[in-house]
Formats: sequence, C-alpha cells, structure tokens
Amino acid sequence: MKKIAIVLFDEVEVLDFAGPFEVFSVTGKRSQGTPYEVFTVAEKETIGARNNLIIQPTYLFETAPAADIFLVPGGGGYHPDGTAFGSRREMNNPAMLEWVKQQYAKAELALSVCTGALIIAKAGLLNGLQATTHFMAVDTLKEISPTTNVQADQRYVDNGKLILSAGVSAGIDMAFYVVAKLQGPEVALETARYMQYDYWK
Repeated sequence: MKKIAIVLFDEVEVLDFAGPFEVFSVTGKRSQGTPYEVFTVAEKETIGARNNLIIQPTYLFETAPAADIFLVPGGGGYHPDGTAFGSRREMNNPAMLEWVKQQYAKAELALSVCTGALIIAKAGLLNGLQATTHFMAVDTLKEISPTTNVQADQRYVDNGKLILSAGVSAGIDMAFYVVAKLQGPEVALETARYMQYDYWK
C-alpha cells in the first residue's frame, strides 16, 4: 500500500486537492487493485481553503510520515492591494519549499495540480522539464522557470517522477492517469465507473 501525502495551505483550491484525494482514496477499496493510504499535511493545524472551507489536516510538516507519493495543489492569486494569497504566497514560503524539496528527495512520484506548479518551480524542481498549469498562470510559470517547457494545451504531463496537471478539474484526470500508470488501466476504469466519472477512458 502506497502512502500519498497531499499538502494543504490557506486558500488552497478545494477541487485541486479533493478531486485527486477522492480518486486515490476510492481506488482498490472494492474489487480491483491495491488501495492507497491518503493523508493531508500542512504547516499549521487549521486550514481555510477557498470559499471558507475549514480543514484540519491529518499531520503537520514535522509529524507527517514519509510518503511514496506527494501532491501539491494550487489556488490563489493577488489581492487588490498586491498581497499574495494561496499558492502565490506559498511559492515564497521557505517552510513550504523546504517540505517540498525534502519530499521530492524521498518520494517515488511527485504530483502537482493547477498553480501548485509554481511552488514546484520555486523549489527548483522544474528546470529543463515539461510542465502545465492553470491557463492564467502560464506566464508566471515561464517567468519563474525559464528553462521549463510549458505545455499549456495539455491536461497533464509526465516527466517520469514528476507529473503535473493543468487547472482545477484536470487534477482528477491526472490522478486517474497515475492510478493507471501504477496499477493498470482496468483499475483506473473501475474507480472511474464507481465515481461515475466519464471523462477518463
């Protein structure tokens, strides 16, 4: 059973983390495949996601167990006064960047959804690789990581260890892709049937 850590932060986009959380959590719990152990991790004990969803993460950075796979979601932007929130703030948060780098050194796979790619890029992990992100963050990603080949028209891209998806709902498609990569397409399709998710075929 692989352990999957999903990192959370204030103003995280709900579907960015909840979509993949559902895919991985459902997989293998009925008739096919091996289930995953999915948990959330954050810098603090209470997280206020987008639209005032309050979340209590399973672990803090310092108490989380080692994960085989970790996922960085997105969500955020800039207030009218120019102050950053969500992923735009976290991409300059030393504690977040250090956690991401530590996880990347140990994990089998690293995943990002939407503007989570900005955090991955700021951690120095996208140099020379392919990436995608939310269409409104493409220019920012190119500025942060000029050597990255940003493929804005792709819902997800696979670099081997590092897999990234475009905005919001694309994270669900990426999660199905990862399940298929690890356990075969029949397992991914069984999960999609259960979830009545028709996009991934």
